[in-house]
Amino acid sequence: MEEKSIDSIPVIIEKEEPPYVVTYHLDSITDIKVFDSIYSKDEKRIIYALNRIEAVRVSTGSILLIPDSLITDLNFYSPFPKALDLIDSIPKTVLIAQRIQAFGLYEHGKLIKWGPVSSGKQSTPTPNGLHYANYKAQRKVSTVNSSWILPYYFNFMNFEGVGVHQYLLPGFPASHACVRLDMDDAKFIYDWALQWKLDSRGRTVVKNGTPFMVFGDYDFTAENPPWVSLASDPAANALNTHELETLRTYVDSFMKDPRNFEIKEKDNKDLLVGL
Repeated sequence: MEEKSIDSIPVIIEKEEPPYVVTYHLDSITDIKVFDSIYSKDEKRIIYALNRIEAVRVSTGSILLIPDSLITDLNFYSPFPKALDLIDSIPKTVLIAQRIQAFGLYEHGKLIKWGPVSSGKQSTPTPNGLHYANYKAQRKVSTVNSSWILPYYFNFMNFEGVGVHQYLLPGFPASHACVRLDMDDAKFIYDWALQWKLDSRGRTVVKNGTPFMVFGDYDFTAENPPWVSLASDPAANALNTHELETLRTYVDSFMKDPRNFEIKEKDNKDLLVGL
């Protein structure tokens, strides 16, 4: 805050505070029991999310990225911007950034939630592109292996059978093309995202579901996962220019698709033929 005078009348000029920059360090877990005693349950939840990993994967010898200041609101550590103007015309958007293995949920361009993911491994990658929420199931049996149960499954590529669901987060891309989520995150998206709308015969999409924008490329050749870089550069995981341009092309495609807007089936029979 700064005080100036105009014609001997004091005027208070408010100065915008610079954004707080979160800093991080790497810590080697020399004793898992000591680690468990130092951090609370909520603090460990933040640490696990930042490392895209679950508690069962952490043990003595693990090297973890840890914030220098721990706040138990995960959004405080978001790699996604709090506001993203280029999607502010879309009611709900799911962003899945494969480079940094994270999802972000937006409502009219405002970030409401983010979290870790594990996308497709190198041999079975998750396809990038503009996709849409289709059908969902609270419990789905994997078509790859019948012993794999997928809670809170939400499909976004119908014919390919690709969607999001809960499954173990190992700290790297490991799936068979689907996008793995933490249980709480999978349930949240299951309840939050909107399904497609079909015609009365259940054969034609008359309105797309929530857009799932999948973008970026994970560097499988790198020695360390990308979040390790945050220890030396707090902005290392921010969306880059290329990723933002990719999102812009997705938004352009979204706006050109009439199925993203309310359509009366009886008035659009010609439009829907062949879709």
